[in-house]
Amino acid sequence: MSLVAGVDIGNSTTEVCIGRIRGGDIQFLSSATHATTGIKGTVDNIPGIVSALEEAMGKISLSTSDLEYIRLNESAPVIGDTAMETITETIITDSSMIGHNPSTPAGVGTAVGYTLHIENLSKVVAERPYILVVDKTYGYDRVAEVVNSLNGYVKIVGLILQADEAVLVWNRLEKKIPIVDEVLRIDKIPDEKMAAIEVAMSGQVIRQLSNPYGIATLLELNAEETRLVTPIAKSLIGKKSAVVIKTLHGYIAENVLPAGELYLKSEDGKEYAVNVDAGAEKIMALSNVAGRLSDVQGQKNTNVGNMFDRMKDSMSRLTGEGKESIHITDVLAIDTLAPVQIAGALAGETCMEKAVGIAAMVKTQQLPMRKIAEELQSRLHVNVTVAGVEAAMALLGACTTPGTRLPLAIIDMGGGSTDAAMMDETGKMRMTHKAGAGELVTLLIQTELGLKDRNEAELLKKYPLAKVESLYHMRLESGEMQFFAESIDPRYYGCVVMLAPDRMIRVEEDIPMERIVEVRRDAKRKVFVKNVVRALQEVAENGDLKKIPNVVLVGGSAEDFEVPEMLTESLSQYRIVCGRGNIRATEGPRNAVATGLVMSGTSEKR
Repeated sequence: MSLVAGVDIGNSTTEVCIGRIRGGDIQFLSSATHATTGIKGTVDNIPGIVSALEEAMGKISLSTSDLEYIRLNESAPVIGDTAMETITETIITDSSMIGHNPSTPAGVGTAVGYTLHIENLSKVVAERPYILVVDKTYGYDRVAEVVNSLNGYVKIVGLILQADEAVLVWNRLEKKIPIVDEVLRIDKIPDEKMAAIEVAMSGQVIRQLSNPYGIATLLELNAEETRLVTPIAKSLIGKKSAVVIKTLHGYIAENVLPAGELYLKSEDGKEYAVNVDAGAEKIMALSNVAGRLSDVQGQKNTNVGNMFDRMKDSMSRLTGEGKESIHITDVLAIDTLAPVQIAGALAGETCMEKAVGIAAMVKTQQLPMRKIAEELQSRLHVNVTVAGVEAAMALLGACTTPGTRLPLAIIDMGGGSTDAAMMDETGKMRMTHKAGAGELVTLLIQTELGLKDRNEAELLKKYPLAKVESLYHMRLESGEMQFFAESIDPRYYGCVVMLAPDRMIRVEEDIPMERIVEVRRDAKRKVFVKNVVRALQEVAENGDLKKIPNVVLVGGSAEDFEVPEMLTESLSQYRIVCGRGNIRATEGPRNAVATGLVMSGTSEKR
């Protein structure tokens, strides 16, 4: 009789299963989950492993010293990494335009005039229209007093304020003019430059300054200047107000950094090239042609080349191996949109550009796993072995789900990778590891919604949404109305909230609920549905999905509130029975690999 622990080190969580083995029989005793410490496959994982082991052993009133041996999953050195690059050309320029979009403007209409800081009023030129520039040292009452006193003497057609006081100033003006506020870097605005401001009517959006030809008309631009102002016009689409200032310096210097080419090298030595500008569909089509990859590289001095160099540099630092021994064995490319910073912007404005999100499997040597085993054994004084391949162990664990039988396929959806395994009636097994899973979904959500906080993107991925429309009811994202007998906390009134199991979490950014739901679902379909299909095609006999009768979904992402339903719907066309696993009839889709590691220990013990 012996106590054995199976330890599954994942990108996000470390899972443990404790079992007692008598001959060929197993009695499962406990399990535990802990957040993975450090990057998967490095010795930084050890604190998380120890914490999970201590928790699992504590549940059965034992300590880690009572264990006879510990079995680690073998796939930890294969690290899933993600990156994002725009595939349009990056233009670095001494911009001729400055754009801004405040959220609380005042007045309605368009005004064109010359910029002038309020302290330089002595420099006014008769009959010239001016847009007055005012920093936050001037209070709203003082600004209104100055503008009113200038009526009939100086032609003030608009105001640009640094403070958030547009409405307060506008209410006190004798002659109403459009006002734009919240211009944080107001000191960057030069005097005597031609500018245009626009404020839309309530419930509408600007039309002139979101149109490059509208800007050209107002600011008298030539064709080349109109081309350069196009990114600013794009960034102002859908905004309530804007200001654009003509700040020509007499020359425009451009340094174009191309998206670049991607080079795929197959295991049989053949090389394939594709330009990233062609998009994700072309990249994945070429990847299918290449088959199993030995490495992927990017063209030097390009966006994609720099991206892959960063990936390999990062893994080299983590593992201590040279870059030449680190290879990328799989890529998943996804078409998306990414915000690009506009040069010369006054408030960090961006415009959405076509981009490709890429997840890569970065393969290192076995040394890091041996280091983890040696360090863990030295610390706990328990025999530690690097055991079965992760996908194979997940399949063994999935077989404990009630209602399953061979032939059986599993999909293990984690944070960095999607693994698949297939076993037929004879026990023959096929496995594959594909780049891209939960972390890439989080990256896509964060990028497309322009979120500053990655943690918020992670929460938006995990929980359904609702809009609190009164203190006693909310509208769920499904359209259903939910009413409450007691008042909702007033802090949530009018807000979009995430419905976590024990609380509501307010979405801080002003983004419509429908937009968040659209981006979230689209990201999950692009990553999980696409990845599951290509993984199953690789493990299915002759790539025929109709020869797979059953698929069990395991891993952290299988707990998602909508991904399993998406996969069930997608795989139904192949007549595949697909659903969440329930490991050992108690664990749900979690703990499959750790359970499989304990099960595989029976043959080792024998």
